Amino acid sequence: MEPVPAWAAGVNRQTRPIYAAIVEAIAAAVRDGRLAPGDRLPPQRSLAKVLGVDLTTVTRAYGEAHSRRLVEARVGQGTFIARGPLHAAAPSRGAADMSMNLPPLFDDAALTRRMWGAAEAAGRSGGLPLLLGYQEAGGAAGDRAAGTRWLRERLPEIVEERVLVCAGVQGALAALVSTLARPGDVVCAEALTFPGFRALAAHLGVRIEGVALDAEGLVPDAFEAACRAQAPKALYCTPTLNNPTTATMSLARREAIVAIARRHGVAIVEDDAYGRLPVDSAPPLAALAPEITWYVGGLAKVMSPALRIAYLAAPDTRGAARVAGALRATVGMVSPLTAAIATRWIEDGTDAAILGALRRETQARFALVQQILEGHDYVGRPDAFHVWLPLPAGWSRGAFTARLGARGVGVVMSDAFCTTREAPEAVRISLGAPETRADLAVALRQVRDLLDQDPAWGGTV
Repeated sequence: MEPVPAWAAGVNRQTRPIYAAIVEAIAAAVRDGRLAPGDRLPPQRSLAKVLGVDLTTVTRAYGEAHSRRLVEARVGQGTFIARGPLHAAAPSRGAADMSMNLPPLFDDAALTRRMWGAAEAAGRSGGLPLLLGYQEAGGAAGDRAAGTRWLRERLPEIVEERVLVCAGVQGALAALVSTLARPGDVVCAEALTFPGFRALAAHLGVRIEGVALDAEGLVPDAFEAACRAQAPKALYCTPTLNNPTTATMSLARREAIVAIARRHGVAIVEDDAYGRLPVDSAPPLAALAPEITWYVGGLAKVMSPALRIAYLAAPDTRGAARVAGALRATVGMVSPLTAAIATRWIEDGTDAAILGALRRETQARFALVQQILEGHDYVGRPDAFHVWLPLPAGWSRGAFTARLGARGVGVVMSDAFCTTREAPEAVRISLGAPETRADLAVALRQVRDLLDQDPAWGGTV
């Protein structure tokens, strides 16, 4: 493995998000002369590898560094320290980072007050023990009960004994994968899948076998072939609103995938991160095959990323106990404070109000996509706050991303999601990251203007 660049040794992961720490490390190195104007930074993929972070984290960091005029992107050459003066100011108006797949901010002052009021009430009712105490791995009884009630909208038959409270989807996946597979084992996943799962599998030494997907998600014949050839320990998938393509399995497709998994004795890890966003969606795989499915329902996309809470439904109580042991060995416990806030929101109906506001804002933002990108080939849905953009002939994903970055707009290349040998020429656009619809519209117009250009035009600038 390549050594960590000297300037990157100063990346402080403790005091700020990693992407911001990378930007600050670049700025500090420029200030003290360790990086000079014209110095070339490592390719994004290389830096992500040596730092042990997602490619999307480095993409966001380089985009922010470009917005602050610390770096400049040269198409076909790479990213370089800017030759102009150092600017630490915020991005100029119109710049937008659409690389992080955040739920959109909604404009509802009353609901915002309600959310904070419920958080304060959770603190008052919990008192000092909530701040100074420990809880069981897998969550306190009251939080598990609330999680069970929340899960029943998607899993009507779920019982509390099978439910665990986890430190976000990533915490749940870490416990699950380490329980179901060992280093060297194979786990199937969509050919384009959640970058966090790719990073986790690499960290645990688990091999991912990418399975082809179409507009309805996983292709059954491809999954069948992978099961026969690779004997995977598990299948990880997002049946509703796949990240990044928004592909959503029909009921018939879900039944076909479940039948194959049963036939080959393959456990299913179902990430239902976006499952509540559609008003009408097919039942989860866990409702069709509860005996082989480990269901993860995260709150990040449908309630709040800041809580870092996910509810895990195990196939049975024995499985729940096994994963609780993995949670105890890794994270110890979830944050009692944020778990208490989630419980309060579920109990008083704030969760439903938040989901309604997110749905309305998501639909409004997708309407902007339809209006501004009309005539261009994109894949998206009114209930998803990310869009998949296959690029026109002549565009490479690297050149397109770099040219957008030069305009202050960040997107994510297909490489971040790819589990097969060759990534498609496409990018993911996240609609929730810009603070307002007006900011999103500005960014989408930059995307449209670039799509309208001949790819060769910018090569000689």
